[in-house]
Amino acid sequence: MRRRLINSTLAVVLVVIAVFGVSLVIVETRTITSSAQDRIESEALRLVGSVEANVLEKKPIDPVALGEQLDAGHYARITVPGQPAVQVGAPIPDSVIRGTARGEQGEVVVVEESRSTVTREVGRTLAVVGAVALLAVVAAVLLAVRQANRLASPLTDLAETAERLGSGDPRPRHKRYGVPELDRVADVLDSSAERIGRMLTAERRLAADASHQLRTPLTALSMRLEEITVTDDLATVREEATIALTQVERLTDVVQRLLTNSRDPRTGSAVPFDLDEVVKQQVEEWRPAYRSAGRAIVRSGRQGVRAVGTPGAVSQVLATLVENALMHGGGTVALRTRVIGNQAVLEVTDEGPGVPPDLGNRIFERAISGRNSTGIGLAVARDLAEADGGRLELLQTQPPVFALFLSRTAPERAEPETTVR
Repeated sequence: MRRRLINSTLAVVLVVIAVFGVSLVIVETRTITSSAQDRIESEALRLVGSVEANVLEKKPIDPVALGEQLDAGHYARITVPGQPAVQVGAPIPDSVIRGTARGEQGEVVVVEESRSTVTREVGRTLAVVGAVALLAVVAAVLLAVRQANRLASPLTDLAETAERLGSGDPRPRHKRYGVPELDRVADVLDSSAERIGRMLTAERRLAADASHQLRTPLTALSMRLEEITVTDDLATVREEATIALTQVERLTDVVQRLLTNSRDPRTGSAVPFDLDEVVKQQVEEWRPAYRSAGRAIVRSGRQGVRAVGTPGAVSQVLATLVENALMHGGGTVALRTRVIGNQAVLEVTDEGPGVPPDLGNRIFERAISGRNSTGIGLAVARDLAEADGGRLELLQTQPPVFALFLSRTAPERAEPETTVR
């Protein structure tokens, strides 16, 4: 790339020099020639004036006096009617520039100058133009090399950054180059690195959470299977098998919920989905538990909102918020959907004591809990939200208001807000 930039810059400079340099040389050559011709003709007019004065005064033509008026290196031939021709200076054997002037008494003065004088002046002009052109070429090469290094080095650096990013090193470099377009690419790479880093962190944490949540049901299932292997009583085998099948069903449900927390491996990206369906499903799933606790769960707000994300992950985030409201909150739990610009917002609030003020947004950190719980649920929920390009925030501590922000698709047809119990 450096060579191409240098060659292209040098080619442009050479074309400019060729166009303007040749034009300048032609113009200067014509100017020098015209100036020399005017100078010779002016000298002939000056001499014819002196000759005419002598003729009127009936004085002889004095070659010595006329030679004093003639420039060095010039030759003049003076012709007066009735008198022999007078020569001033030495004749010029090579090509000459000639100027002729005629007096009122028929006098003719011819002044000649060697054309080599004009040629020397043109040569000096060519030398000056050539020197300037050479300086321009040298300056162009230096500037081209500097510009090529300025552009090519950052591109090489960005390529190395992209290669590091592709090899699994998502650390942003935060390096800028002073070129707006290249800095924009660097910004995008840094943003991608940060996003990939967050996604890798979320996947690792999800794997750790899966290991933690599956360990207990697997241990219980292995114990039931051991009971089956050591007993010969058919009734006991049947009873233990029935219990094991029940545990398998619970284990299947746990696995299914864990799988919905990650992205669809076939697409690797979020998809548009109906947010109302997710909210409705969670409300119906949790309503029996709330009814048993003597509490209510309702949904309200904007209807027909389509968001962009992973439906399973959004369901898991919403389930975490609803479960926390059931375990640590109080009164009615409300799920409200609204739209802010190009974002869909899903708020979950209850009438309980809320989050302790000293915690605030630290409630999303792992192992941080205000009610002696594990402190994993909200941390995993925030990771899931960020993995979909959204975010989970605590808008208000007392009463608590948690908000899930997601990107939404094209604006939906406006529908009135409703409340469903």
